[in-house]
Amino acid sequence: MKCNLVQKILKNHGLNPNSPEWEIIPDQVMTPDSTATMVYLQLEAMGVKKVKPFSVIYIDHNMLQVGPKNHDDHRYLLTVGKKLGAYISKAGNGIGHTTHLENFSKPGEILLGSDSHTSTAGAAGMLAVGAGGVDVAVAMAGFPYACARPKVVGVCLEGGLRPWVTAKDISLKLLQLTGVKGGKNRIFEYFGPGVDQLTVYDRATICNMGAETGAFTSLFPSDEMTRRFYRSIGREAAWQPLQADEGAEYDAVISIDLAALEPLVALPHSPDNVKPVSEVEGIPLSQVGIGSCTNSSFKDLAIAAAVLNHQTLPDGVDLIVSPGSKRILLMLLETGTARQLVTAGARLLEVACGPCNGIGQAPASGTNTLRTYNRNFKGRCGTPDANSYLCSPETAAVSALHGKITDPRRFGEYPVIHEPEFFPLLPNAIIAPGAGDEDIRVVKGPNIKPIPAGSPLEDTLTLKIELKTGDNITTDHILPGGAEMLALRSNIPDSVPYVFSRLNPDFKNKISSLGKTWCVVAGDNFGMGSSREHAVMVPMSAGMKLVVAKSFADVYKRNLVNFGVIPLVLEDPADYESMQEGDLLALDHALDQLQDGRVKLCNQTQSKIIFTKCELTAAQRAVLFKGGLLNFIKDQLS
Repeated sequence: MKCNLVQKILKNHGLNPNSPEWEIIPDQVMTPDSTATMVYLQLEAMGVKKVKPFSVIYIDHNMLQVGPKNHDDHRYLLTVGKKLGAYISKAGNGIGHTTHLENFSKPGEILLGSDSHTSTAGAAGMLAVGAGGVDVAVAMAGFPYACARPKVVGVCLEGGLRPWVTAKDISLKLLQLTGVKGGKNRIFEYFGPGVDQLTVYDRATICNMGAETGAFTSLFPSDEMTRRFYRSIGREAAWQPLQADEGAEYDAVISIDLAALEPLVALPHSPDNVKPVSEVEGIPLSQVGIGSCTNSSFKDLAIAAAVLNHQTLPDGVDLIVSPGSKRILLMLLETGTARQLVTAGARLLEVACGPCNGIGQAPASGTNTLRTYNRNFKGRCGTPDANSYLCSPETAAVSALHGKITDPRRFGEYPVIHEPEFFPLLPNAIIAPGAGDEDIRVVKGPNIKPIPAGSPLEDTLTLKIELKTGDNITTDHILPGGAEMLALRSNIPDSVPYVFSRLNPDFKNKISSLGKTWCVVAGDNFGMGSSREHAVMVPMSAGMKLVVAKSFADVYKRNLVNFGVIPLVLEDPADYESMQEGDLLALDHALDQLQDGRVKLCNQTQSKIIFTKCELTAAQRAVLFKGGLLNFIKDQLS
């Protein structure tokens, strides 16, 4: 049988790729600090003494440290990580996805991470999957990560890129073709002659942005370009060739002619609102951002430096630059590239996630910001009425120089960039667990509160609709990002007032009067975006027990089950119109109906019967009935 790359990796792990459900035991686990605190609190609650797979904690999100909350969390992660046997990447060492790609990625292995952009490691031939934190904690305890088999979609890259057209434009083209939910329950596997010209960092951009389609993950083969990458970071021994067989079959194939691409830009407020840059030139800019886990390689920043060399940014344009890792920052300094950027007027930020998630550098009110990041949801940049655009570093640099969105091809000849052959790693940047670490005292600051647990499912429920939303509601809408909110990631009670604040600023005023159980009615693709479980955990702790929607983002639906919240899909989307905030929904014989899969809701206010579907596996139903995965695993362990 001729196998594609996904099938080969699964078979090498003793799994049947054609099974309707996969039970994955990951080789590696990564957790960024924004979700790691809760993951390790869950591990402690389960009584885990040592993590089973190779595990790394990355201090990369919560680094603004306004007050002690973030640093308190970091002290906890340092001590609990050492005690349980995890590696720790220190603050300032790098953005987790870039740093993991450089330091720990291995072709053919499986990586599970508590962040949606874990898929970045697919650039090196890993099957890298983003998941909710409790799923990751359970995998770290030694249990499999069970999931329904996604379809494997081959993306054939044909032809070659023209000057000023980049990997970012490939990822934006895929978003234009599929939309923000076109990757649901799909793996994008790249192949074809166009793959050969893409560096691993180029591939990382594409795999990273694949998360914006809702994809399960994305990955590339491990080839000579991959070998060159590993040689440059001193890890050539980790490389192995890994390719799909010639003539391998896919569930579907998408073809992209690279030669036909031109520079693209995603307009507000969605990554799939993609247009050619040439069609939207002239939009004035107050800020340009280059970096994040999506586009922060040496080449990305060196291109910007070459464009800006001996130039001066116009008045009123703020250019912010974020290197992806300390290794990249060191090379920017040694080659003089950092000097070119700073001399032109750029602000060189700390090596961290930073403004991508609204942590600092929020643009001015009512202005436009052009960024090389991966998401441009309304308010994500930290300014509710700002407009965020997404593009390549080339487009960003040329646009910064002109003070308005500009087709980079207007710059002229494409700069020649000479990348160093070797990128050294600074010592002591990553702390390895050692002998005797199990005796370490775990330090918990006052901001770390107990984790909430769901309650076993009752057979009869009456729920008031407290919120009705539209389509494509993101986890940022449900629970915002940003420095203020991220500082509360380990404090669920203090996070509650922020629930749904971007959808209804007055929602916090009625939280104290909410009933014991209430529900939300939603449109299509509810919960898209980040995999962070806080967007379920926090409203659940305030009484949210059911969400009925036209459709869900895959990871969000899984997170609902993991915390004992019922996800129901409308059989007839037209019933969405009949449900209003304030209506009372009755769910009788819940256990039998959910087991059957067809669930009847009675809208008592409207005197209307609504039929829904409970699209869960038998294992997920067992978790839901227990009130969540943490309760389920505790029973298993006991």
